[in-house]
Amino acid sequence: MKLSILGCSGSEIPGRYPTAFLVNNDLLLDAGTVGAVLGADEQRQIHHVLVTHPHLDHVCGIPFLADALVLSEQPHKVTVYSVSQVLDALHNNLFNGIIWPDFTKVPSPISAPLKFHKLTPGVEVHFADYLVTAWPVHHTVPAVGYRIRNKDAILLYTGDTGPTDQLWQEAGEISALIVEVSFPNAMSDLALATGHLTPELLSRELLKLCCHPPLVLISHLKPEYEALICQELAELRIHGLKILHEGQTFKF
Repeated sequence: MKLSILGCSGSEIPGRYPTAFLVNNDLLLDAGTVGAVLGADEQRQIHHVLVTHPHLDHVCGIPFLADALVLSEQPHKVTVYSVSQVLDALHNNLFNGIIWPDFTKVPSPISAPLKFHKLTPGVEVHFADYLVTAWPVHHTVPAVGYRIRNKDAILLYTGDTGPTDQLWQEAGEISALIVEVSFPNAMSDLALATGHLTPELLSRELLKLCCHPPLVLISHLKPEYEALICQELAELRIHGLKILHEGQTFKF
């Protein structure tokens, strides 16, 4: 499994982009960043998007991806997957014909570039080369994390979450984990109130896994606190831990 880091920042500043991870060139995990990083040919390779929750920094690339596909000489349909609450939020608040055209119907229901596919938590679905399961996580809006399997590896992606349980309990043995750490330890009250993690909270969450993964990939650091968060994570000496940066690629 190839994982490309398009964006992994907890906010947007020059050179740091909102959350988006590209798996094997055709599957996006969230879409806070698409067109700012990928050229037209690369965007046309994307066929699937897994959305964890509807916050803007995780979905704002989808409208521009849809726009690019409509204008492409080789249009194709991209399927956006999530649970019903997330897809409803996207339809009602983003692709509503006011903020952005409803690209599940425009230019026509047949030629529209987007298709929404509802997932049921805990039920594995199969598309392309992937087996995907969504589980609820703890955030300020309805949100899920994902386990993504192919013949080579198993990736667990939390999205934005505070302390949670079911995702860890159901994960099983995994090849790699993408998990957020947004704030330093001194801001744990804010982290808990907003559904995020600190280094100390992360260390407790990892104990809920049955097996420690070989790769623990840290995303969503707030740039203002990056140096302190990195220091606190280093002090924990978590095996396999790596801080993500835009432009990295991993194979596992």
